[in-house]
Amino acid sequence: MAQIVQSILLMSLGLGTMMTFASTHWLLAWMGIEINTLALIPLMVQNPHPRAVEAATKYFFAQTVASALLLFATLSNSYLTGTWNIPLISHPAPTTLCILALAMKVGLAPLHTWLPEVMQALDLRIALILSTWQKLAPLYLMYQIPLTNSNILLTLGLMSIIIGGLGGFNQVQLRKILAYSSIAHLGWMVIILSISPPLTLLALYTYLLISTSLFLSLMLLRAKHINSLSASWAKIPALTAILPFILLSLGGLPPLTGFAPKWLITMVLVQEGLTLMALTAILSSLLSLYYYLRLFYTTTLTTPPNNLPGTLPWRFRPQRNTLLPALAITATITLLPLTPTILTYLTW
Repeated sequence: MAQIVQSILLMSLGLGTMMTFASTHWLLAWMGIEINTLALIPLMVQNPHPRAVEAATKYFFAQTVASALLLFATLSNSYLTGTWNIPLISHPAPTTLCILALAMKVGLAPLHTWLPEVMQALDLRIALILSTWQKLAPLYLMYQIPLTNSNILLTLGLMSIIIGGLGGFNQVQLRKILAYSSIAHLGWMVIILSISPPLTLLALYTYLLISTSLFLSLMLLRAKHINSLSASWAKIPALTAILPFILLSLGGLPPLTGFAPKWLITMVLVQEGLTLMALTAILSSLLSLYYYLRLFYTTTLTTPPNNLPGTLPWRFRPQRNTLLPALAITATITLLPLTPTILTYLTW
């Protein structure tokens, strides 16, 4: 793909998301999401591999169904209430349909089945965009919708945490594991959205930071399968030594950055009387923590490299700029003490 075409598509991705952020009209917000979707599909097939084409087709069909449902819900709301204003949606039926359509857009369970299959066939760079940037606009619209009954968000969030933990249990493809990790973290964001939106923002920013650092690390290591991590010591030893800390932070283990949002969300759920739901979420996140531990324990510590001594990868100087991964990894590991300050800024 020509550099100018790729630049235009990336600018369209940003334009679609910014258009949704700036909109208070449902039709304009819907158009922004569609611009975002249509700009990502050519990026998916820039390497015309059959699996990439299949992934782009699945992504297109899933997003088309979600967009049609969202447009139908907004049209129904306009017919029932006489307004297109996003914060003024009030009828329970269109509200529920909007939440379900946006849940399918981001890949919340039980509307998540397209996400692991699409992520599996994509390049790591495009998978990073799909698991981070593409979540922003639908989550913003979910934040804008006023809810009189938060049971639907609590149910979607808890189901996503459980399925995200169970789904990645027996996976060996790193992109599928990251897809189920994305589903589980989206569940943590949505489960607290109707109770404490600042904590949703904290969980979102933390996930974006940790996921970005993990994807950039895997790009440097050129790892797509769990067995390929066994040769990472021969490529970049320092990054291989740091990778377990990134995975533990993604799993929410103290004293790393990823522990803060899960700890605060659990406290708020207990204060709201949702102790059983908080306990279920914590136990399900232990499943996610298990397969994060498996990634580096069974590969970098106990599994020998699969390649012969004569074909070991040379330690060439990395072709990518390593400044951004270094900054992201540092923040991924060390930001826990700054959590009160960050939360103060988010509550303004």
